Formats: sequence, structure tokens, C-alpha cells
Amino acid sequence: MDVRVLIVDDQEPYRRAMAAVVEATDGFRVVGTATTGEESLDAVDDLRPDLVLMDVNLPGLDGVEATRRLAGRRDGPVVLLLSTYDVDQVDIEGSGAAAYLPKAELGPDRLSAAWQEGRGRLLDRG
Repeated sequence: MDVRVLIVDDQEPYRRAMAAVVEATDGFRVVGTATTGEESLDAVDDLRPDLVLMDVNLPGLDGVEATRRLAGRRDGPVVLLLSTYDVDQVDIEGSGAAAYLPKAELGPDRLSAAWQEGRGRLLDRG
């Protein structure tokens, strides 16, 4: 069974790039996209993804706060935060994100590894 992925980014080129990585990764498929933190919350309710690729910088509700809200749900998805910033420029502490990756480092191997790590944390929490 494929890992169902929701992509959240306000910039079309990044959504396309992330979708290409997901489609190139065995066992993963894109089930939807969103462009804001608010849309991501609704999309998770509607689409029930296993994994959310969440941009940090979103208009309105930012990706870190949207991740906090998703992580607070009992059956919430694994969330991987992404940004063009270096890891030391992003405060994800307490966000509930499985990991943070610079967008330039996202590839099939990193996606699979982050999913496995995040899934393990969910099972431990569960």
C-alpha cells in the first residue's frame, strides 16, 4: 500500500518539484496539494494523508503552526517540514514535525528515511 502524501507549498515550482520527488520514490504517491496552512488542515481532514510535506513559510497560518495543530491530533499524519532556509534558521522545536529538510536536499532516499523515522515516532506515541 502506498504512502499517501499531501504537499503544502505556496509556490507552484516547489509543489511541482516535491511532487516529482514523491512520484520518483517507490511506494509513495501524491494525493493532493495545498497552498496555505489553513488549506493544509482542511486537506488533511478530506484526504487523510499519511505524510505531509509542509513548507515553513506560508501566507496566513505558517507551516510550523499548521504542523503543531496536525501533531496535536490523535490520528494526525507524519509531517516533514521543508524550507529554503538552513536548519539552524528554522525553529521547529515543539512543532511535532518528524524532521526538517532544506528543500534542496529532498530526494527519494531522504523522503523514505524521514518517513520511516516519523512513522516510528508516531508508533511510539500511539
